[in-house]
Amino acid sequence: MHIAFAASECVPYSKTGGLADVVGALPHALAALGHQVSVYLPRYRQTKLSDADTVVASVTVPFDDKYRFCSVVAAGSKAGVKFYFVDYPPYFDRESLYGTSAADYPDNAERFALFSRAVLEASKILGVPNIFHCHDWQTALVPIMLRTFYTEDPAFAQTGTVFTIHNMGYQGLFLPETLPLLMLPWDLFTISKMEFFGQVNFLKGALVYSDFVTTVSKKYSQEIQTTEYGFGLEGVLRNRAATVTGILNGVDYDEWSPQTDKFIAAKYSPQDLSGKPKCKQDLLNAFGVTSASPEIPVIGIVSRFAAQKGFDLIAQIMDRLAREDMIVVTLGTGDKLYEEMFQRLNKQFPNKIAIKVAYDNTIAHKIEAGADMFLMPSRYEPCGLNQIYSLKYGTVPIVRATGGLDDTIEPWDARSGKGTGFKFTDYTGESLLLTIKQALSAYHDQTSWQTLMRNGMARDFSWGASAREYGKIYEKVRQMRASSEATSAASPKKDAVLS
Repeated sequence: MHIAFAASECVPYSKTGGLADVVGALPHALAALGHQVSVYLPRYRQTKLSDADTVVASVTVPFDDKYRFCSVVAAGSKAGVKFYFVDYPPYFDRESLYGTSAADYPDNAERFALFSRAVLEASKILGVPNIFHCHDWQTALVPIMLRTFYTEDPAFAQTGTVFTIHNMGYQGLFLPETLPLLMLPWDLFTISKMEFFGQVNFLKGALVYSDFVTTVSKKYSQEIQTTEYGFGLEGVLRNRAATVTGILNGVDYDEWSPQTDKFIAAKYSPQDLSGKPKCKQDLLNAFGVTSASPEIPVIGIVSRFAAQKGFDLIAQIMDRLAREDMIVVTLGTGDKLYEEMFQRLNKQFPNKIAIKVAYDNTIAHKIEAGADMFLMPSRYEPCGLNQIYSLKYGTVPIVRATGGLDDTIEPWDARSGKGTGFKFTDYTGESLLLTIKQALSAYHDQTSWQTLMRNGMARDFSWGASAREYGKIYEKVRQMRASSEATSAASPKKDAVLS
């Protein structure tokens, strides 16, 4: 089957978050199963292409004010996956992917409308897929356009769409005037289609028009159908419940494994854990904590500093937690409130709380390998990857039971020796503090703790199983479209009835 991915970012070409990791890994796993896979991306300033080749010289994209003309370049094939880039410098040759630190780019609707339409037009030259697999609001217009502009286009008669939600919190909200600017029909501006409290909602349109909707964990697919996590679209999703499912993201163990990691001080494995203490000392040195006893447990955090990630809970307990016999090492950037909180605590407890305000891949690997525990108390977490990395490194996760965190972490039971981490349910600082204290207490029984570490290291969250699940969804959609087309062909045409 031919699958065409449309996405706004993908490693190694562009990245702001976990979406890029998924789009960088899943196509290769699908190709390994025998699928033909293409990936369409914008060509940003940060996209470095050494072997670019123009494969579509000009694509005309009409807007209400004027036409725009873009091109499509190819970057060759990697592990059976073809990569194509929509090239339009006025929209994509910018400092960042989506906006500045102050705000999103004001023309994001136009930027990603051009991208979406260019993907559809280019595919008619480069190969129409059986399935367009689209990701997040930036590519939501692909399924919308297929069922509006292109509904009578024979090239796409049997082309299906799968749409993956990576985070319901980002929906692509724009003024109503956006519809005519993008040449989209006004009849989309209804409560049953794209209207959302007086605005145009790209994500809502994709949920309405896609053949199948997926998200990145089983638990999250259920949570987003509730008022608490649906961000106003829970009713749309409940109406589509039969075609909504969750498929857990995989991880790339070629990059994230203590047996091969090039960034860490020593390699180790479930059979030989002797390298982990060396990684722990190297981590503490990297954070300038040089006088700590190697017996003291280290809790690692790698995160965007935001309330969604549970930092409001961390703020409630940090002064008390700092008095426990442990060390916290934190890497990330985000809300100034939380950056300043950690900086204050670092001054107050220099040998207990360490902070690096940065995005640093090397340090992230050192934390995964060198910490004893990894903290992720998220308010909501569609999938999460760091807790899965942590399992592989024998770094025991402490998580809130939400989304992918709940799906991937099993609570530790010292009596049976089963489980992979520690979980709490109530979103309160007290629940978080109690769970951390339980983990700190368990750490003192090192024989039991090493069983817990090895339990996590034995878990396998590689992409193969997830790719097979996506393959089943693609086949369902292909059959749905074929059935729909057959029904349409069998229906009497209006002219025939009149005659």
